[in-house]
Amino acid sequence: MPGVLYIIATPIGNLEDITVRALRVLKEVDLNACEDTRHTRKLLARYQISKPTVSYHEHNEHGRAAELVDKITTGLSVALVSDAGTPLISDPGLHIVSEAIKRQIPVVPVPGPSALITALAASGLPTAEFAFIGFLPSRGAARRARLKELADVKSTLIFYEAPHRIKATIEDARQALGNRECVIARELTKLHEEFVRGRLSEIVVPEGSARGEIVLLVGPPLEGSAKGAGREIRSILEEVKRLMKAEGLDQKSALKRVAREGGINKREAYKLMISERVKE
Repeated sequence: MPGVLYIIATPIGNLEDITVRALRVLKEVDLNACEDTRHTRKLLARYQISKPTVSYHEHNEHGRAAELVDKITTGLSVALVSDAGTPLISDPGLHIVSEAIKRQIPVVPVPGPSALITALAASGLPTAEFAFIGFLPSRGAARRARLKELADVKSTLIFYEAPHRIKATIEDARQALGNRECVIARELTKLHEEFVRGRLSEIVVPEGSARGEIVLLVGPPLEGSAKGAGREIRSILEEVKRLMKAEGLDQKSALKRVAREGGINKREAYKLMISERVKE
């Protein structure tokens, strides 16, 4: 009889955030496949678990997946864990799960922590519908193109982002999505856990955000937000130009209209327009 492949969620920061079931399975399996064996060994040591570990990460998962599945077919049970949270969610694991399913090996999830759900629950943004995007492209042009594709999504958007790109991503999101409500969640479940809330135009990236992933949440378009010809205004400058051409308004009058319809004051609208113009 083949063994079992367990998909085990582990703490995203606080080592107390692990389920009783997860600890039991980690003690019972024959082998732990880890994104970083050094990181996982700290968790195992914390709970006095002595089991062999083997690396399974984005650089070796193609070959390692087949190797581990071969072991499972002989009757061994393997636990797949990532450095933090639920495996396969912006982390390696798809290859081994797909291979196990093809070979009719039981795949058993052991649920637990997830950074995106943790951040969403405490964000204050709508939770009835949300879209998890994961990491955006690292290059600016590709990132802006992807954000534009998401502009018509009416749900809360959730992204993972690296600290050194968060400022650029926030500005690109404002340009592509409009001046929506957003939340930066960092150091989740740790001593310095922090949530920063505000509009995309006013959000301030926390000092000391040099390490770890950040969860960025962007709210859906607000009811009654700026509309132009029946659509959401995603660019102050473009809408001002449209009104000047379509209705013969001067720039001051057009900007006043856009600000009023967008629910922002004229000073903020002017600041956003100038920022967009600089980037043209």
